Amino acid sequence: QVQLVESGGGLVQPGGSLRLSCAASGSISRVNAMAWYRQAPGKQRGLVAHITGAGTTNYADSVKGRFTISRDNAQNTVYLQMNSLKPEDTAVYHCNAAVLVISSDYVNYFWGKGTKVTVSS
Repeated sequence: QVQLVESGGGLVQPGGSLRLSCAASGSISRVNAMAWYRQAPGKQRGLVAHITGAGTTNYADSVKGRFTISRDNAQNTVYLQMNSLKPEDTAVYHCNAAVLVISSDYVNYFWGKGTKVTVSS
């Protein structure tokens, strides 16, 4: 129906930067809000950053001033620019999107499989 595919993860040293991408494809009528979540080993998945269809953003306190979420509505893609990375940012990062599916009256939420980010020297 709808697929979300993340990319851009990898190994980076503390203080470094990475840019994650998540592209939505499939039976899409409209993509509303999009977000990035992360899950570290042994911890619950938590919100990192969120962006509405109009471009309003909000961030977890732990990443404010370091991470920036943005989107390309024409490409149904959301990005996460991560700067000044810390070891505690190590996690699997998952994309989430609220999608109005073609021929549906309701918005459904979809998840990507995740991309791993490791911050280590």
